[in-house]
Amino acid sequence: MNLKIKIAYLLIFSISFSCANDDVESMDSDKDDEMSQHSDSPNILLIIADDMGLDATPGYNLGTVKPNMPNLQHLINTGITFNNVWSNPVCTPTRGTILTGKYGFRTNVLNVDDRMSISETSLQKHLDNNATGYSHAVIGKWHLSNDANHPTNMGVGYYAGILGGGVRSYSNWSLTENGVTASSNAYTTSKFTDLAIDWVGKQVQPWFLWLAYNAPHTPFHLPPNDLHNQDGLPSDQASVDANPLPYYMAMIEAMDTEIGRLINSMTEAERDNTIIIFIGDNGTPNKVVQDYPSRRAKGSVYQGGVNVPMIIAGKNVTRMNQTEDALISTTDLFATISNIAGVSSTTINDSNSFKELFTSASSTNSREYAYTEIGSDIASDYTIRNTTHKYILFDDGSEAFYNLSVNPLEAPNLLNTNQLPLSDENSAVKDNLTSKLIDIRQ
Repeated sequence: MNLKIKIAYLLIFSISFSCANDDVESMDSDKDDEMSQHSDSPNILLIIADDMGLDATPGYNLGTVKPNMPNLQHLINTGITFNNVWSNPVCTPTRGTILTGKYGFRTNVLNVDDRMSISETSLQKHLDNNATGYSHAVIGKWHLSNDANHPTNMGVGYYAGILGGGVRSYSNWSLTENGVTASSNAYTTSKFTDLAIDWVGKQVQPWFLWLAYNAPHTPFHLPPNDLHNQDGLPSDQASVDANPLPYYMAMIEAMDTEIGRLINSMTEAERDNTIIIFIGDNGTPNKVVQDYPSRRAKGSVYQGGVNVPMIIAGKNVTRMNQTEDALISTTDLFATISNIAGVSSTTINDSNSFKELFTSASSTNSREYAYTEIGSDIASDYTIRNTTHKYILFDDGSEAFYNLSVNPLEAPNLLNTNQLPLSDENSAVKDNLTSKLIDIRQ
């Protein structure tokens, strides 16, 4: 081939490559132009971590061992860390409260594996019913029914993930996508991120993505080495069983790595127009819990089971690197996300919007009480708190009463014989909390 022909080929290749790059850049530009038209309707990314309490989360003063989470730390630095968020003690009812804005006793979703009735109005249906113009998806753990069509029947625009509470193996599991279930060998944390990236990349209108990782839920294991910073850990099950905490931390770090990959996959305009809500669904499991007594961790109505991390940053969040002590229930995400999406009502069902806290340290819609529960429609443990005190009514009729402002780890029980009689002040607070508990459950 002579020199002139070679030059001609090179010119043709160069022009073709340049045109291809122009096409890609044009597609990204077109998407950014579409998104900029909706700048008053920010994208909403709700990230749910599975079984991750305050003691396992950076930014909280519980737990001496913390995971390395640079992406979550960035959200902490640029947003708000909420100290007094209450969930349910286990996965299913917490997800139910977010989905419906209702306490579990109203939907009969009170414990693990309870099924959410499709007669309930989901958050996604609520957005549609109010003509918000948001596309929506749930990716990851569902745990509100084992019916493959349940997410779709609840009004979710796109669903892909695991239907049940967990997997036997993070790399050998069943993936359900819009009603069709097939086996997958991809690492769940990475696969859910892949699916999220693909879905977000297709959106040209404001979107709401509910991304529910099953990490760091059991089985504890060693994630792929490129996803975490826990060096030198053996991968055999005996080592994991003997000392699960570093593996639990590695699973959290892997999740953080993948959260970063998702955020970095967005265009700059899309990132700038996205608000991110990170929350745990309940407390840390007893095998890896720190500071809390093991029987007061996940599954209990003690603080170790229900006081969960929440960090919010991004579009229209002007309070940066601040902490917030307002009482918040996971039910409140229903009204808050609706508000972000343009729905005007600040209160619906058992849900109070806390959107005002994104820009102000005070809110006209603040809660005086937080309530949560575990059990069934026949027998349950109930608990309620105000800004200082907490009351628990157990299924067997016994009671507990704590001054959280003095000891947030719930000691001593002020109703123990050696603590009685209550002071006049504490007696009045207890009466007020028990009365409010009755009002809520009527």
